[in-house]
Amino acid sequence: MDSTGEVPEAGAVAGEMRQDEARRGGREQSAPQVLLLFAHPAYERSRANRALLEAARTLPGVLVHDLYETYPDFGIDVAAEQRLLAAAPAVVLQHPLYWYSAPALVKEWLDLVLQHGWAYGHQGHALDGKRLLSVVTAGGPRSAYGSTGANRFTLPELLRPFEQTARLCRMHWLPPFAVTGVHGMSDAELEASVALYLEALSFVSGEAPAEVDLASHELLNDLLEGDAARRRRGEPSIRREG
Repeated sequence: MDSTGEVPEAGAVAGEMRQDEARRGGREQSAPQVLLLFAHPAYERSRANRALLEAARTLPGVLVHDLYETYPDFGIDVAAEQRLLAAAPAVVLQHPLYWYSAPALVKEWLDLVLQHGWAYGHQGHALDGKRLLSVVTAGGPRSAYGSTGANRFTLPELLRPFEQTARLCRMHWLPPFAVTGVHGMSDAELEASVALYLEALSFVSGEAPAEVDLASHELLNDLLEGDAARRRRGEPSIRREG
């Protein structure tokens, strides 16, 4: 739906993941707290996703893994992907909303990597208890997603297959985080969205306090914006410190 046109040539990338350490001056990282699986077939043409990923790479403990760069021919290394998943307590799946779902490589990745007996089933416990956050970008405004909008369904409703996938794998599904209206977004609006996105990545890296009712929020954006308002009023944050 939010297709950005022809896919640019993807550079072949050897190995099981993008080497973000090289982008950070060659520093070695400890095991990541958040594995950020990113999928966009035309990344170079996506202003919003470029800004989001550039910001994500500045956070310690977040490993950005670009699926289209790593697998331009869809030749997914299942064992390598499973090792990455097993090492991180939290997973972020980030992609543009294409025809009310994800780009094709995401479906291929899910089909191949989340194997019965490893990710789910009586003997499949590799992902038990891990947190999963869906991050999507969409060209239309948030008002377009709902019973009275052009797209009829809310974003969480459209993402139900991903939610059920998480639940089948015994993962903790968080309310999705969405950056909407990207086609007409001003620089100031994009900057604000990036700041809230960094809050979301920080949030997913830790356990939410038990008193926070995540299910009552349609999007994680709502919870984080409400928490920011609390802090501005001098009230305690819902976030655990330390």
